[in-house]
Amino acid sequence: MNRLIRAEFRRLLATRMWWGALLAGGLLGGGLIGMLTLVGPENFDPPMPGLHTEQGVRTVVGFLGYTAFVPAAVGTLAVTSEYRHRTINFTFLFAPRRWQVLVAKIVAHGAAGACYGLVLATTAAMAFFGAAAVKGVALGMPAAGIIELLARTGLAMVAYTVLGIGVGALIRNQVAALAVVIGYLYAGETLLMMIPGVRHLYPWLPGGAAAALTDFTAISDALSQQLSTDPVHLLSPVAGLLVLLAYTALFGVAAVLSPMRRDVV
Repeated sequence: MNRLIRAEFRRLLATRMWWGALLAGGLLGGGLIGMLTLVGPENFDPPMPGLHTEQGVRTVVGFLGYTAFVPAAVGTLAVTSEYRHRTINFTFLFAPRRWQVLVAKIVAHGAAGACYGLVLATTAAMAFFGAAAVKGVALGMPAAGIIELLARTGLAMVAYTVLGIGVGALIRNQVAALAVVIGYLYAGETLLMMIPGVRHLYPWLPGGAAAALTDFTAISDALSQQLSTDPVHLLSPVAGLLVLLAYTALFGVAAVLSPMRRDVV
């Protein structure tokens, strides 16, 4: 197993994907949060509480959750690229116990997701505190609380990496798998929040669990105002973490079991 994990790390580091993901984390973390901080949530459309309030700080930091498509895509590509380029045939010949291959991918790319989350959180913290200092704003939340929120976001990125591996193992077609992952993250759950009755399932979905973990309610609150409906009540951060971990375990098991009895085509 250790050989397979080392092989997955070598495979990952031999491609451009690892530094591309870290570069994306730095640009999205520092660039996105820096821009939102400089603009100020009070200037959003619709306007939101300013950075001098706790809710305003949580709103700006919470937008980092929309970068989850990067680690999710990395996880998806970890599996689908092997099927696309037919290297999965040699991988399974080298390691006939297919479940070990998928476990190794989860370990290696889970670590990559953690690195992405660390870069994302670090650059976001630097940009957030720097932009707030330039504006001369007294933040509505202590620095320790902000760093904790960023750490929760980094943890969510690890979970999304494993979710991406699970989707890639189940679908295997690279274009279709990426379309499902990115489309779901960007539009799927948002559309569900617009459907009466179904919208109350949102807190139990991966995005709703991640929003609960990071205490990000801006999008669900904005949709509720626009649709004139009752707001969707998220779970507590601890419950959100548990639900997200449950999805991570579910998709991890699916990734491990899916190639066991399927032909490699």
